[in-house]
Amino acid sequence: MASFYYLRTETEQLFNFMSYLVIFKLLGSLALLMFGMKSMSEALQKMAGPQLRHVLGAMTTNRFTGMLTGTLVTASVQSSTATTVMTVSFVNAGLLTLAQAISIIMGANIGTTLTAWIMSAGMSFDVTNAVYPTFFIGIILIYQKKYRYIGDFLFGLSFLLLGLGTLRATGAEMHLGENQALLDFFASFNPNSFLTTIIFLLLGGVMTFCVQSSAAVMAITMILCSSGALPIYQGIALVMGENIGTTITSNLAALSANTQARRAAFAHMFFNVFGVIWILFIFRPFVDMVCGWVGYDVNIVKDEVGTGAFLANAAKLNFVLAAFHTSFNVVNTFILIWFIPQIERFVCWVIKPKSVDEEEDFKLHFITAGFMKTPELSVLEAQKEIQSFSDRMQRMFAMVQELLNMSSSQNRTKNSEADFTKLYSRIEKYESISDNMELEIAQYLESVSDAHLSDDTKAKIRAMLREVSELESIGDSCYNMARTINRKYATKEDHFVENQYDHLHQMMALTDQALTQMNRLMGGRKEAYNINSTRNLENEINNYRNQLKAQNIVDINNHEYTYAVGTIYMDLINECEKLGDYVVNVVEARMGYRQRLTS
Repeated sequence: MASFYYLRTETEQLFNFMSYLVIFKLLGSLALLMFGMKSMSEALQKMAGPQLRHVLGAMTTNRFTGMLTGTLVTASVQSSTATTVMTVSFVNAGLLTLAQAISIIMGANIGTTLTAWIMSAGMSFDVTNAVYPTFFIGIILIYQKKYRYIGDFLFGLSFLLLGLGTLRATGAEMHLGENQALLDFFASFNPNSFLTTIIFLLLGGVMTFCVQSSAAVMAITMILCSSGALPIYQGIALVMGENIGTTITSNLAALSANTQARRAAFAHMFFNVFGVIWILFIFRPFVDMVCGWVGYDVNIVKDEVGTGAFLANAAKLNFVLAAFHTSFNVVNTFILIWFIPQIERFVCWVIKPKSVDEEEDFKLHFITAGFMKTPELSVLEAQKEIQSFSDRMQRMFAMVQELLNMSSSQNRTKNSEADFTKLYSRIEKYESISDNMELEIAQYLESVSDAHLSDDTKAKIRAMLREVSELESIGDSCYNMARTINRKYATKEDHFVENQYDHLHQMMALTDQALTQMNRLMGGRKEAYNINSTRNLENEINNYRNQLKAQNIVDINNHEYTYAVGTIYMDLINECEKLGDYVVNVVEARMGYRQRLTS
């Protein structure tokens, strides 16, 4: 009796151990699947490089080309999130309108359905044997610099297929179709009830939001359906919920972003929610139509045809889910693509711009904490932020020019003194903003540089770190000039003569021209920029500074103005020349030239 009790205890422990082992295999295979998808997407983005961004910028002449572009790019990089983030960054930069972005996001919803077809194939056939040669080829290519991104892609694909194969084997090992408790659980829901569809729709949304991966939830749904445990209508409802769940994540991430990013994220949610609403009215006929395309018989009952025929029919459910996912998004896009202007007005009405003055309120507009992208996309975001930084520095210099005009004896009145103080305080605020922007952009780039990057991306990060440092120096120069002008204004006695104002305006005009050229480069493609134009302008600034320096000594000796006025005058001239040097440094960093010592 004791030996029987001991044997039963050992058997129960073994059974519990095997149950835990199966659960861990299921979780581990899901982790492999998610990691493989991420690795594939990053490798494809590294291989494509800036071409993806150029395609997004160029192939959006109308709503249909925008939709096609979103479809092709998403199918290429296997990540609708990557496409959406790139699109939002272009909207923020003014390269795309919100309407164009909506059309691209619609296309991204179609392109992402390719993932479901890959998974359905992996679930239906044993692909694990093909994985190991791919691993071997991938590791060889990874150690070859020229082909290492192809190796990264093969490794990601291998992990994806290995995860799918392990999931398939684990699902078969669990015998879910014969698990009476699981069957009773799903049978407790009335398959003909509309409430059941809503419950599973919400369940799919919550699951996707929790695991942060629609691919993982899709894989679980395929296992349950193909094993015969989960009826097709509930499985389709889970897939519909996944479409909504994946948009919740992006909307929460966009809460800390700017207005256009939040509008684009909300448009994505509106697209999927609208699709779910209309399909609920024709849910069963639509699902039956898709099942007919694939060849799945919805009327087969296990007790009537036998286990073998039932499971053979259920095995087709993987392709039913993929076909539904594709047809749902295609039809939804076909319906909504005609109403993009109305959708744009609706999201603009819902998402109002923030009341704060974004010009005066320090906040990074392109780099947001909620959107942590792949390194390649993070670099794009940083480039847009640096472009904004550069524009801000030219506006700051324009304020310095205005401050100089207000300091002249002709413009000095009681009413303008308050305006002068207000403008000077605004320049002080800009100087503080430039310090903060340099620090936050540099910290962001340092965090990105910790990832596995291509050599081209590493070089870009080094150049951008140099750019933000030089741009902050431009801000310092502007502030130094403002302080000098404020010091002169406070004396109320020492005034520049007319010639000095003329020379200062001419020097500042040259400096502003250099800033304009710099911003043209920062907002365009460096291949189309001629660096000699900036260098020639720098030489012109240097020569003019030397000329004014010599003339200043002569004018002081001739008692045209006092030595104190001449000192303030030359401080402004020299600061303009320094600013010109910083501009050249920014341009050279952007063009890929090595750092040089400033004069």
